[in-house]
Amino acid sequence: MQVPVMDINGNQVKTIDLPADIFGVEVNTGLMHQAYVRQMANARLGTHKTKTRSEIRMTKAKWYRQKGTGRARHGAKSAPIFVGGGVAHGPRPRRYTKDMPRKMRQQAIRSTLSALVRDDQLVFVDAFNMETPKTKAVVEALRKLVGDNTALVLLADSNDNVERSIRNLPDAMYLRANYLNVRDLLKYDKVIVPLDALETIQAIWGREE
Repeated sequence: MQVPVMDINGNQVKTIDLPADIFGVEVNTGLMHQAYVRQMANARLGTHKTKTRSEIRMTKAKWYRQKGTGRARHGAKSAPIFVGGGVAHGPRPRRYTKDMPRKMRQQAIRSTLSALVRDDQLVFVDAFNMETPKTKAVVEALRKLVGDNTALVLLADSNDNVERSIRNLPDAMYLRANYLNVRDLLKYDKVIVPLDALETIQAIWGREE
């Protein structure tokens, strides 16, 4: 599969062949969904908690006498039916983490990349560098490459100028290529892939011979 490679000004400079074992696999939406659900679940802290009636700091004395008032009998004001009382069946601290075999996680990434290539959502550039950290320069580069300033930019290594330039954009983000994940890849309409980031992707997600 041949794709064009642009420079940072949006001009095509050459074409490259993409490895079929990463960008040409069958798109498995079910596997992608499973990986996405796992990632979102593992991001949850699970620290939510409500107090039961036994944890409410309130007197334990009987609210009023059992008989002769004409009202229903109650033992304490900490009951869930009263304002300020405990919560019945409320959330408790728990773990939401899900497990997924490594080969399935890798295949989910390959499937996502293949879907993005199929839908022309990957933009390959020879290099994506900035001489100085300047948001205006990144906005101009993104508009030349994708026609908008909304995109995910993959980086092979830490790049302080690019990272500081993109950080101020509310609709753009940078991501190290070795941290590829289904959520971030599917969040943006366009993903910019420099060639050095492509080498990282091939080294990590290429099939072993």
